[in-house]
Amino acid sequence: MDFTGKVVLITGASSGIGAATAKHLTHLGATVVMTGRNAESLKKCGAECVGKQKPLILVADVTKPEDNVRVIEETIKKFGKLDVLVNNAGRGVFGSIETTSLDQLDDMLNTNLRGAYHLTILAVPHLIKSKGNIVNVSSITGLKPFPNSLAYCISKAALDQFTRVIALELAPKQVRVNSVNPAVIATDFQNREGMSPAQYAAFVKHSEKTHALGRIGQPREVAEAIAFLATDSASFITGTCLSVDGGRTIMGPI
Repeated sequence: MDFTGKVVLITGASSGIGAATAKHLTHLGATVVMTGRNAESLKKCGAECVGKQKPLILVADVTKPEDNVRVIEETIKKFGKLDVLVNNAGRGVFGSIETTSLDQLDDMLNTNLRGAYHLTILAVPHLIKSKGNIVNVSSITGLKPFPNSLAYCISKAALDQFTRVIALELAPKQVRVNSVNPAVIATDFQNREGMSPAQYAAFVKHSEKTHALGRIGQPREVAEAIAFLATDSASFITGTCLSVDGGRTIMGPI
């Protein structure tokens, strides 16, 4: 997989899957644009990206339309094109229909769906010119219901349908659109949702039973799937929601 000459924009690139993807694609020769809200974490991750060219780091929040406009404008101004958009920025929240407020639902939809929607609107004209592609980072919660994650599940299910619909709309213009749908990945995602260290350790231990491969995934494993979908090796794949889940989706309830 060679990304030499390709310009790739990755949102939420300051940690977890986004950071792993930035490092992996830079290693494969891509010119990477990294965005995120945490300037210090972005700078640290950018310094760890080893490749032909250091990433362009842009502090931005996908929930702010003016930030999305600035990110696209600065990308095109500096590089003259955009080949791949990775909509990775996202967040989660625990809660059921009895405990999840409208504000929490709005927060999930604004970050996990609306941000990707707006950035895609802005990126599409440039992706049409480059015959590029989009990879959305969704979740197995978009494909399979999980209790006590209602708002998060809704946002990811909507993102999957967004993926499929725009794949149909952009296919005549040779722009491919796919998603990756990870299961539990070793990031700080659950901690940011409010799990204590002890709760997270118990969650990881339990996850060994709920994933067919007997373990949780690593960020690099999702990054490699994103790279595959974004490269010409996947030139006949569009509208696919690829489970990167260690067999979690096919497992029964445990």
